Amino acid sequence: MRIYLDACCLNRPFDDQTQDRIRLESEAVLSILNRCQMGEWQLIGSEALDYEIFKIPDDDRKQKVLILAGLVQSKVFLDVKVVQQANLLQEAGLAALDALHISCAEKGGANALLTTDDRLVRQAARTKALIKITVANPISWLMEVF
Repeated sequence: MRIYLDACCLNRPFDDQTQDRIRLESEAVLSILNRCQMGEWQLIGSEALDYEIFKIPDDDRKQKVLILAGLVQSKVFLDVKVVQQANLLQEAGLAALDALHISCAEKGGANALLTTDDRLVRQAARTKALIKITVANPISWLMEVF
């Protein structure tokens, strides 16, 4: 299983854990990362993900997220095809960075791009005909996988 976690997912374990949804999403993300660390699944990263992580203004949080991102086993670099696909997705209504993440995940052979961003999940569902992978919340995706 090849998984692409967006920056929202990698940040989730460092959010306020007093909210039930955040705590459950954090547990799902950590469970997925654990399977990647154990070699059961493969975590895919990208230049777009690196860019988004380096934009995190809080240096302490950024360092923590970078530690989780250190589990990435293969990295997708931007090229003409990735950018063309991202442009197509952006024209269909996705935000530029979200479109890049999806395009990178597709190029990396991901089975799924996981995000805690409800808006991205909804927009990806609307443009499903243009997207070759599953875009889902980590909780719902794990429930389907298991």
